[in-house]
Amino acid sequence: MTHLEHAEQLRRDPQGRHYNCAQSVLVPFARELGLTEEQAYQLGSCFGSGMLHGATCGALSAALMVAGMKGCDTQQAAAMIHQFRDDHGATDCAALLATVRERNIPRKEHCDGLVLEMVAKLDQLPPSRP
Repeated sequence: MTHLEHAEQLRRDPQGRHYNCAQSVLVPFARELGLTEEQAYQLGSCFGSGMLHGATCGALSAALMVAGMKGCDTQQAAAMIHQFRDDHGATDCAALLATVRERNIPRKEHCDGLVLEMVAKLDQLPPSRP
């Protein structure tokens, strides 16, 4: 299963365990990061909903964690943040959700899209450095 397929599976299972946006980005990469899926789930637990208070998007926060573990430097991380802001108009969860409410886009649909976007971007990064 690819990272993207794994993230899609985590986001679409309404009867299973809830995975917030950060967890949905972290868990598919757990093995490569030297974590169990449970450890990745726990690591991301306080980063959903913008660190639980509308701050930085959990999908973006988790993507930066994975990028760091894959050996990305601060310039690459800054580029990821700037691209996210350019694409979505903000990086904080509260502003992102306010925009989608104005556009009548369902929150889950919006957040699923951000999760899948960040997982796809991470897959485009070079493999982890030893």
